[in-house]
Amino acid sequence: MSRLPAAERREQLLDRAAELFSERGFARTTTAELARAAGVTEPIIYRHFASKRGLFIALIERTGRQTLEQWAKDLEGAGDSGERLRRVIGDNPMVSERGRAGYRVFLQAISEVDDEDIHKALSDHITKVHEFLVREIELAQDQHKVTARFSAQVVAWLLINIGMGYGVMTAMKIPGHGRDEQGGHVQDVLTRILVGRDAGPKGSDNAPHG
Repeated sequence: MSRLPAAERREQLLDRAAELFSERGFARTTTAELARAAGVTEPIIYRHFASKRGLFIALIERTGRQTLEQWAKDLEGAGDSGERLRRVIGDNPMVSERGRAGYRVFLQAISEVDDEDIHKALSDHITKVHEFLVREIELAQDQHKVTARFSAQVVAWLLINIGMGYGVMTAMKIPGHGRDEQGGHVQDVLTRILVGRDAGPKGSDNAPHG
């Protein structure tokens, strides 16, 4: 067992937990399995997390932070508010290589919402995503890139609902979902409705954000 600095070990444990929780779910995954997957002993896990539940919550929180950090990177160098919004719509972390495991854990957590702390972590994540989207939509509305007929708050909820729905369908491996026989994609439709022109080539692998 190699010795890692505490911060690196914590991230490694979260990485292995994301893989196991996304495959087996929260209830079926044991700390012994997590320890084996990470190449450590169980006491090492408890040095970093008070419990398996605490680890699960930390993973939800990290997934949320990574989403907002990635969106911030996506927006670097964007020409205007319309372009900013197109980039956000085009990067759904639920279906990206980097975010898939974390968001499948997020979906697993739906069955744990009766747990007050897990529910709070989920709610806090969605709230932060919503706030981020509201700011971007308000900016686009101020610059007349997006219609102001509907509030930024409700448009942000629309993006979240569509993006999460797409993510669930992807996780379920529904063949052909989200696109038509001509190669049109839901991302293209949503982007055209909101900002007036397509985000990029039709049939993109990314989908509306949430």
